Amino acid sequence: MLIAWQPPPTGWSCLNTDGSVLYSQGSSTAGGVIRREDGRLIRAFTANLGGGSITRAELMGICIGLRIAWEEGVRKVEVHSDSKAALALIQSAPEGSSHYNRVVQICRLIVREWQINLKHVFREANVVADHLASLGHSLGNGEHLIHATTPSLSHLLLHDVLGIQSSRLVLS
Repeated sequence: MLIAWQPPPTGWSCLNTDGSVLYSQGSSTAGGVIRREDGRLIRAFTANLGGGSITRAELMGICIGLRIAWEEGVRKVEVHSDSKAALALIQSAPEGSSHYNRVVQICRLIVREWQINLKHVFREANVVADHLASLGHSLGNGEHLIHATTPSLSHLLLHDVLGIQSSRLVLS
């Protein structure tokens, strides 16, 4: 199967998010990118979260990304995540689960005066967010907004805009 970044519908922006955990270093991070429908960058971020699980990192990426999208004035956003677990928790988190508070925070963001669609994508369609999440491991704790693109980030963004596909083996 060939996979590529898919732009959001006309008039919408896209938030791609990802989480990363290096258990050997006790490090978890999140990263994300907000783009217009034509792929132009609105804002990118990475966050070093300290420790934690991959699901927590994925949820934090979505939460941080939604907050930044709101602050940037984005009012129609399609959230792309390669974490089925995080998306499922947002859609129906059991009260008392270890991720319940983060899910409640995301839900409070979702009920604002805007439109949000949640969409699962394969990892191959989420390479920019994956790059940003990995970058967080080399930075200090906290959130880091990306104000200028690096050569590697520019290359990945262009790769997506051009619709360059990656192959993925999908077993049915």
